[in-house]
Amino acid sequence: MSISTPAARNGRRPSVKDVAERAQVSLGTVSNVLNRPDRVSAGTRERVERAMADLGFVLNESARQLRMGRSNTFAYVMLDATNPFFTDVARGIELAAEKADLSLFLCNSDGRGPREAAHLAHLQQHRVDGLLITPVDPDSPELARVVQHGTPLVVVDRATTSRSFCSVTVDDRLGGRIAIEHLLDQGHTKVAFIGGPSSIGQIRDRFDGACDAWREAGLPETDLLRVETETLSVQEGLVAGERLAGLPRRKRPTAAFCANDLVALGLLQQAISSGQRVPEDIAIVGYDDIAFAAGAAVPLSSVRQPRQNLGRAAADLLIDEVNNPEHEHQQVEFTPELIARTSTLG
Repeated sequence: MSISTPAARNGRRPSVKDVAERAQVSLGTVSNVLNRPDRVSAGTRERVERAMADLGFVLNESARQLRMGRSNTFAYVMLDATNPFFTDVARGIELAAEKADLSLFLCNSDGRGPREAAHLAHLQQHRVDGLLITPVDPDSPELARVVQHGTPLVVVDRATTSRSFCSVTVDDRLGGRIAIEHLLDQGHTKVAFIGGPSSIGQIRDRFDGACDAWREAGLPETDLLRVETETLSVQEGLVAGERLAGLPRRKRPTAAFCANDLVALGLLQQAISSGQRVPEDIAIVGYDDIAFAAGAAVPLSSVRQPRQNLGRAAADLLIDEVNNPEHEHQQVEFTPELIARTSTLG
């Protein structure tokens, strides 16, 4: 014999009231089974749990947490979900969130300001406990408004002039310096810097670091060729490679420092397909040291960023801000390192 309930008959989700009716107990007893099971006898608890299973009852955890003033949910708005760097950062955030028993929403701004603003508004409406973001513009007033509205926020992989929230970044100027110093050590005196757009702060910092090392080596500025790209993608690396190949041989650089590994992989692909030898004809250094760098056809030298550690550190700062009334904002900066492989060493 089956017992139908109003929920089953109407096709709606079963409620606590339906569970109480099915188990023939009070609403308070069902509430205790959900929240304080030690207060309920084993037999009654088993009857209520069986009623939940029969009805397909699922606890509305979001509503319960909001009644308690917390959602136990963080969100990360990443800049570009197609770039493995950001998925690695997200993995670090996820690991820290799991350890703290938090749920995590992942959103992708796709490098577009309006889409980023829409995500921020939507997430605040859903009352997330805190936000992590790799912003299009780290000094955007939208970020300040999030904080003013009472939602803790941490900026990830971006330096910011604001001290009203925490940030976690990498010393990209140093990263640019060590990339060029490595190429200088290999005897290269005509190098291309490939990356863009220059409106991205990290690109500017990496190029500035490259220029620092170049000037200190006493080399002509014109021999550090800048090749601007529209995005940081494999396709843009291919296009940049074709531009370099079209230069007169006497002006053609013998090495390239790419602003990220995707660009470097595109350049590597173009070089190999056009019959160039790497590193004999052109040496290549990337940036980020994503997993694909070591596994490329010619293993790619790259400036390593601690991707998962960036995410973990950012999440830990946000967890502390949410839970600790004495929290003080911090600007954490990691140090990059050069990982040399076949694309520069031969």
